[in-house]
Amino acid sequence: MTATIGVITFPGTLDDVDALRAVRLAGAEPQQLWHADEDLTGVDAVVVPGGFSYGDYLRSGAIAAQAPMTKAVVEAAGRGMPVLGICNGFQILTEAGLLPGVLTRNQGLNFHCVDTYLEVARADTAWTSQFEQGQRILVPAKHGEGRFQASAETIEELEKEGRVVFRYTDNFNGSLNGIAGVTNATGRVVGLMPHPEHAVDLLTGPSTDGLGLFLSAISSIGA
Repeated sequence: MTATIGVITFPGTLDDVDALRAVRLAGAEPQQLWHADEDLTGVDAVVVPGGFSYGDYLRSGAIAAQAPMTKAVVEAAGRGMPVLGICNGFQILTEAGLLPGVLTRNQGLNFHCVDTYLEVARADTAWTSQFEQGQRILVPAKHGEGRFQASAETIEELEKEGRVVFRYTDNFNGSLNGIAGVTNATGRVVGLMPHPEHAVDLLTGPSTDGLGLFLSAISSIGA
């Protein structure tokens, strides 16, 4: 049976179409999800994509974290559904309490749009099983508020428990410990700031490395 991966659209989302395309290229059935709905029937995994949900008013991701669909995703994640937050989606997952930390203004207060190499720090999550630990993948990054911050205690916990999933090799935004992505305690909810959905086809991206996240999710469904 073909896996179905849903992608949420909020007002201000702009990478949902790219995420749906990445799901399709990986071999799963893409399902568009609307922020005001709360029905996940038939959906096996969820992607919370990038963009500027609700215009980034209040704080990036803060309003989207209160949407009906986000609340449904939080409940589904509690039952073990794989969830991936990309860029603004990562911000939404931290605001919703699914992931620790906060994403703040970049070092230097500049918006960065670059292709960047990430190191895979953990290769056994629902979204990274198709990679090797220590592997470097090339994906685009485009954000102004992607500097990962957390208390010293939280950083120590993330490092001790192996919950850092991706690290920047250039750390252009000043994230603590070069953290580009983290996971929850189960390894089934992952957030990262760079955009794997823009690295799925050499015609439109710098590599096809991003497909690995979506292929990993497909293999994890039902596991």
